[in-house]
Amino acid sequence: MLVYKKLWLTLGWMMVALVFYFSLIPGPPEIKLNFKYIDKVEHFLAYVILMGWFSQIYQSNKNRIAYFIFFVSMGVLIEILQGMGKVRFFEYSDMLANTTGVTVAWILTRGELKHLLVRFENKWLN
Repeated sequence: MLVYKKLWLTLGWMMVALVFYFSLIPGPPEIKLNFKYIDKVEHFLAYVILMGWFSQIYQSNKNRIAYFIFFVSMGVLIEILQGMGKVRFFEYSDMLANTTGVTVAWILTRGELKHLLVRFENKWLN
């Protein structure tokens, strides 16, 4: 069981806010790696991290399903909001990258990886 659950939740919701922020501002920071689909990798990694993070905090299947639905919906909503603006673009491929990231994190945190924050607390914070 997590001792610092409030801290982890605060950090998690800050990450959600950052994803919204960087997804909706006109000129998000760019990673200096230059290959054709780097933006899809960024989408994938952001949603792996988000789903993986909240899967650490809420490990029951009921909660994980709720967060799965939430993050997939969040990715779709952000794309719709981007399409409504004049600066960013609506892309189905971004939705696919987001959903793939959520799905991969869902799968990875079904096993021993779902205990990373507990292990971190036990080793470093207790």
